Amino acid sequence: MIRNFSLSDKIGDVVTVFPGASDLFLKYKIDFCCGGNRPLIEAMDEQNLDGNKILTLLQASYEEFQEKNEEFTDWAKEKPSKLVDYIVSVHHRYLKEELPKISELTFKILRVHGSNHEELFKVHKLFNTLRTELEGHLVKEEEFLFPIIKEYDTNRNDSNREKVLKLINELEDEHTGAGDIIKELREVTEHYIVPKDACRTFQVTYEKLRELEIDTFQHIHLENNILFKNI
Repeated sequence: MIRNFSLSDKIGDVVTVFPGASDLFLKYKIDFCCGGNRPLIEAMDEQNLDGNKILTLLQASYEEFQEKNEEFTDWAKEKPSKLVDYIVSVHHRYLKEELPKISELTFKILRVHGSNHEELFKVHKLFNTLRTELEGHLVKEEEFLFPIIKEYDTNRNDSNREKVLKLINELEDEHTGAGDIIKELREVTEHYIVPKDACRTFQVTYEKLRELEIDTFQHIHLENNILFKNI
């Protein structure tokens, strides 16, 4: 069944129904993870975007997706435990593999290009602050939150739910903090556009920072807008 989106729809709900919407939202810098509870119209007004244009593009993309009838996992209909396993195996694994690599790269381009590009000092500082936040966050999720969610999934009592909700409130605040750092990185790097004198390592670093933004926003969306709401 074709759904007709409206500007009153919450951003996170749109991505839950149609995951492909995240590509459009990323293109127009519409926050669908930490800002997923806001209606589309609010984001449009805030960024002076043409709401009707975005809505038309969104609807066309969604209808094309529906016509192709491609299979996808509707995580809103899956058990929280299954989504937890997916988040750990995909998004947590990505961060554990990529954060050390990006850290090394940001230091390398700072050392080589810092004298000509002072913004790299801020890029290096912001990224390593983000890395510290994310690594601690992964531990909290894997060692504390996710085991309790799995326990609650099999034994839905008030005591377990209270434990989960307490941790969720703390981790949602951390999501917001991480999202803010990523947005600042995007601004400092001028949307990850490398300067004309950039070497290949410089290019790779900015490409990886862009990939980190995309993956982290998808990661936070799954938690804030689907997993946590299903508790």
